[in-house]
Amino acid sequence: MLIKPVKDFKKYEGLFNKLMHGLTASIFHADECECRIDLSATRGVGIRIENLIKSYNEVQVLKGINLEILPGETFAIIGPSGTGKSLLLKHIVKLETPDSGEIYIDGHPVFQSSGNNQKKNDYRFSMVFQSSALFNSLTVGENVGLWLREKRVCKEQKIREIIREKLSMVGLEGKEGMKVSELSGGMKKRVAIARSLAMNPDLILYDEPTAELDPVTSDELANTILSLKQTTRNTTVIVTHDLNFALYVSDRIAMINDGQIVEVGSPVQIKASQNPVVKRFIYTTTKGIKGE
Repeated sequence: MLIKPVKDFKKYEGLFNKLMHGLTASIFHADECECRIDLSATRGVGIRIENLIKSYNEVQVLKGINLEILPGETFAIIGPSGTGKSLLLKHIVKLETPDSGEIYIDGHPVFQSSGNNQKKNDYRFSMVFQSSALFNSLTVGENVGLWLREKRVCKEQKIREIIREKLSMVGLEGKEGMKVSELSGGMKKRVAIARSLAMNPDLILYDEPTAELDPVTSDELANTILSLKQTTRNTTVIVTHDLNFALYVSDRIAMINDGQIVEVGSPVQIKASQNPVVKRFIYTTTKGIKGE
């Protein structure tokens, strides 16, 4: 079989990109819109957690968690390592199933089955993992556009526009062609955020975003999250042991200790808390920061 050389690469570049991601033919017609789903706007979703219990090997890790997160707010869950913060986050995105209790998102239960009458979730969510979870075999741009291409959400030209837009939002404009191995730790975090933003999520969750980052890079990441609050309306949930980070970016904070929520409040209220568990955590992590 003879294969003719492609003289005009630009003409077929979009097709080659689709082939790279398993899209062997376009699912769009010329008169169709650029995306199959509306990615033009976000909205915040409310989260209500009721008496959530989870055990491993007869050891209870989550001990009746009750918590409410308001639509559109940036909410941090803080506490020492090993107290169930990340486990709680995994329940919100249904990576774990509780022994008992329920989580409601937009008023609809996450775990309770209602048979065929169960309303399908109409919100989008994404998660930024502690390790960033980027694919080393893909470029920065390919990582950011992965979900859009794999799910065949938009036409190729629109996907490229979204990639450029989201990278610009996190301060990485023009970095689409870089390899993951060329990125610093802070840049990897920002690429992971850009990838999460590609679907315009209504709910975005961060698992220990400052892990393995130096103080300067952590501060840059905090400013990135703050700037995103000005341009998006989604609900943001952050799990972290970094109290200073939580105080800086959050509207409200909950502290979890020994599998239970021991305090919920604004950053000012948390800093001024008289709860001995909260006071001890603040003192040991910030060396004596005072309430205002």
